[in-house]
Amino acid sequence: MMRTIRDFDIANKRVLVRTDFNVPLSESGEILDDFRIKQTIPTIEYLIKNGAKKIILISHLGKGEFSLKPVAGRLGELLGEKVGFGQEGKIVLLENLRFNPGEEANDDGFARELSKLGDLYVNDAFGAAHRDHASIVGMPKYLPSAAGLLLEKEVSCLTSLSNSPEKPLVAIIGGKKVEDKVKAIDKISEVADLVIVSGLIQKEIQAKNIQLKYPEKIIGPIDEIGGGKDVGPKTNNFFREKIMGAKTIFWNGPLGKFEEEEFSHGTESLARAIIDSGAFSIVGGGETVEFINKLGLIDKFSHVSTGGGAMLEFLSGKKLPGIEALKRSEQ
Repeated sequence: MMRTIRDFDIANKRVLVRTDFNVPLSESGEILDDFRIKQTIPTIEYLIKNGAKKIILISHLGKGEFSLKPVAGRLGELLGEKVGFGQEGKIVLLENLRFNPGEEANDDGFARELSKLGDLYVNDAFGAAHRDHASIVGMPKYLPSAAGLLLEKEVSCLTSLSNSPEKPLVAIIGGKKVEDKVKAIDKISEVADLVIVSGLIQKEIQAKNIQLKYPEKIIGPIDEIGGGKDVGPKTNNFFREKIMGAKTIFWNGPLGKFEEEEFSHGTESLARAIIDSGAFSIVGGGETVEFINKLGLIDKFSHVSTGGGAMLEFLSGKKLPGIEALKRSEQ
């Protein structure tokens, strides 16, 4: 078990919070989707309410080329509190961790220097928990450490999905790059009654002669449009029929080239079928979350995960470095 912030006396502590503010930006640097920022607010509000002396937020953004300054502004609006950028104020956001090469190199010296800023370390960055980086795995060596409310919720929800989902469970794995998803498909197939895959994944499985553990549970599109850029109307009906019988649904990845409007109908049809089913629904993956947010449907799903890669790795049965580091810090 991981300790959470509820297990600590927060009063008068300087709390270092590793967040996942890796949000999409426009070319001019404006935030296109603030979903991940909103998801960390319950943890920040808990720390304020319980008397934290200072809240120091740290995150990466992109591959290390963008400033987090716009995030500080947006977070301040959402919190209704001033968020300083740098070192000023009660709540501050530090600059992009990846500006320092020590972050991705998991440099012990960088982790130690960061740790001097706080009395307690909180990891609330589920979306980065699969990274072996200094702010994720190095910090718990030097400070008492806890999971934030978001990280706790993500782990609890995905553990239930893996171990005791209400059946029937239908899993949907979209996107492409089947090599990244084979383990997740195989693992979720152990508990799922049915696994729906996108056309690109279906074609890759066939072309590369990939052997799945439960091929009888896997279904893919039965028609397509635009040379495979989207699924066709027969597939929309076929998938909807399968989804309507589910009690639990897990969805990661789009069905087509949804960023082009003419090829977004399959993914939108899938989203609406999941909502109409009334099933307990777990959705994740950056592109998928961005898409349903754009449609204004994000609140219609039971749990929307902030992790894409982290979620798939967790469901594949891999131990996530960030979670393991928190567990080790208790010993």
